[in-house]
Amino acid sequence: MSWLNSGEAWFSVLFWGFANQITTVEEAKKFYPLFGLGANVALVFSGRTVKYFSQMRENLGPGVDGWAISLKGMMSIVVGMGLAICFLYWWVNHNVPLPTRSQKKKEKPKMGTMESLKFLVSSRYIRDLATLVVAYGISINLVEVTWKSKLKAQFPTPNEYSSFMGDFSTATGIATFTMMLLSQWIFNKYGWGVAAKITPTVLLLTGVGFFSLILFGDPLAPALAKFGLTPLLAAVYVGAMQNIFSKSAKYSLFDPCKEMAYIPLDEDTKVKGKAAIDVVCNPLGKSGGALIQQFMILTFGSLANSTPYLGGILLVIVLAWLGAAKSLDGQFSALRQEEELEKEMERAAVKIPIVSSNESGNGSLGSSSTLNPTGGDSSNASSEPSSPRNI
Repeated sequence: MSWLNSGEAWFSVLFWGFANQITTVEEAKKFYPLFGLGANVALVFSGRTVKYFSQMRENLGPGVDGWAISLKGMMSIVVGMGLAICFLYWWVNHNVPLPTRSQKKKEKPKMGTMESLKFLVSSRYIRDLATLVVAYGISINLVEVTWKSKLKAQFPTPNEYSSFMGDFSTATGIATFTMMLLSQWIFNKYGWGVAAKITPTVLLLTGVGFFSLILFGDPLAPALAKFGLTPLLAAVYVGAMQNIFSKSAKYSLFDPCKEMAYIPLDEDTKVKGKAAIDVVCNPLGKSGGALIQQFMILTFGSLANSTPYLGGILLVIVLAWLGAAKSLDGQFSALRQEEELEKEMERAAVKIPIVSSNESGNGSLGSSSTLNPTGGDSSNASSEPSSPRNI
């Protein structure tokens, strides 16, 4: 599992680092949400693929290693997709030009590892961005681990579990695909700040519903029985909805917002900040949620007994997340205005000598007119009487 998490982190660093390199902020508002469309179409098909191999194992005869057959089939698909990624990366590098960016006036000195960490800690912008990432990791861990414990209790056999997870992946892909289509409208109409606050809001509302059902499931058992549900099955379904909605908001809004926040930064802060956040803060968020749960279990004896306190911790973390998003929104807007001002100044600096040359018809004459504005033009000079001409 640690290798899986490491691979996921490095894939994220490599992909989004490459995307940030070839994309401007204005392009990112349009295309970053669309980048996830392909990924979530793939999520729908991958869910159906897992479902297919799960059903295939059930139909195999005795003595046949169904798990080995399904594993070889799925890994063959993974290798094929990896080769396709390599080809597309090569093609983009050779055919897509890099966008021109304004150079930052303040050059950052070269720093070692410790100096870089101190620099990142001292940066309010990076600190707020790290808060978003860590808060998401802890929040989703607090609800997801509890949900998966209920899921394993409801579906104890591997085939039942993998079959349900295949349906879950498909539903997540469909929900995220829909959110991707809406996200571009959200960015254009409401801007970065509103888009960044949607994910914690969704996670807070659905998390409250999930924890409430766990805490008050037994009193609701008679009402749930009328719908053919047990408290455990209802908790599994509500937890699945919570994960689907929160992950669809993450993929369609949170990830694009996070990556767009890097673009206005200077190159030194961008590279070091992204490496520190994606490689350090992502695992910190996941492990932080696990440590909180372990501490609660040791303190209160079980995960069920600690559920009310986990809900309170979730509330505090999400509120901190919303505060960091609000702070980062102001800083992001200021950096964007500064970048736009620099571009306007660069465009003005390029236009000035061209206009001067066109007006004068001669570069040196335009320069002399500019340096001596009181002298007038040649026609005025010839028509104006002067004392030397009368003498």
